[in-house]
Amino acid sequence: MQVKQAKEASRQWVREEGSLLPGFVGAFFHGSISGLADEAVLPATSDIDVMVVLSGPAPGQKLGKFVYQGALLEVSFLEEEQVRSAEQILQNYHLAGSFRVPGIIQDTSGRLSRLQAAVSEDYAKRLWVRRRCDHAQGNILNFLASQNEAAPLHDRVMGWLFAAGVTTHVLLVAGLKNPTVRRRYVAVQELLTQYRLLHFYEPLLEMLGCASLSRKQAEHHLAAVTLAFDAAKAVIKTPYRFAADLTDLARPVAIDGSRELIERGLHREAIFWMLATYSRCQWVLAHDAPEALQEEFSAGYRYLLADMGIASEADIPRRCDAVRQSLPQVREVAESIIAANPEIED
Repeated sequence: MQVKQAKEASRQWVREEGSLLPGFVGAFFHGSISGLADEAVLPATSDIDVMVVLSGPAPGQKLGKFVYQGALLEVSFLEEEQVRSAEQILQNYHLAGSFRVPGIIQDTSGRLSRLQAAVSEDYAKRLWVRRRCDHAQGNILNFLASQNEAAPLHDRVMGWLFAAGVTTHVLLVAGLKNPTVRRRYVAVQELLTQYRLLHFYEPLLEMLGCASLSRKQAEHHLAAVTLAFDAAKAVIKTPYRFAADLTDLARPVAIDGSRELIERGLHREAIFWMLATYSRCQWVLAHDAPEALQEEFSAGYRYLLADMGIASEADIPRRCDAVRQSLPQVREVAESIIAANPEIED
């Protein structure tokens, strides 16, 4: 399917269903779809992110992934209060990129379109680029602060994992690139190569714990993640914010996307999302699976962690400290990118 066809399916869903939601204000494309040419073929391992803006409180759980007119959509909700001003959007690194280019699907008052024009004008201003880097760094610190020694292993791993992974977002934001989720390490490698800063790439992988992982190891762990994925989607009952990522519809993204990276020789870059998926599976299994099934998949999970340098829970504080200590250098590299980026202006 071409990108323009996927976008049209998204627009049709908004017209026919999304616009009927209580408090509907508007909708816009979000994430990587904004940077793809209409004539490009949408990868089978990608979905189309649509953000629906509501006048009241957003539902606790997003609609998640579903197929509409042959396109895999992922619909999330955003409260209108979060997009009140251009300044508010410009300093939010998750949202600003979606307003950089025209991507408004529907706009009941015209305000979203006016905001898009204002954000686009100031998006590359040095002040706002740095503010978005600050926002990403703040997210890292929030993930680190969420650590709780009493929490289950998978929750502690997720806090550390995303703290480490968002270091790539600080750099991607500095380079005016989309802070992609699953492919973040692929994207940051391309960015660092572009700015002749590739020497900083291996330290990012070392912080994640996958710098020395082989393709064979990655393939072994992906097989284990796949089995855990199938087990988790079969037993899930407890409401979970990431439930939509553990379904047959999500398989092309969660499993096939990692396999595609491994087959391209980017096995180390696949590890981040493999561990995120495995951790989510562990959450589901811990809540909804019989104890025997939990034990069956716990061994493979700990094996992956051991290969990433986490032999026990006692290693997690040390790994969190490593992320925290890396932040000055991450910001130094980000400043080098900002200084060399010809698109960024005062």
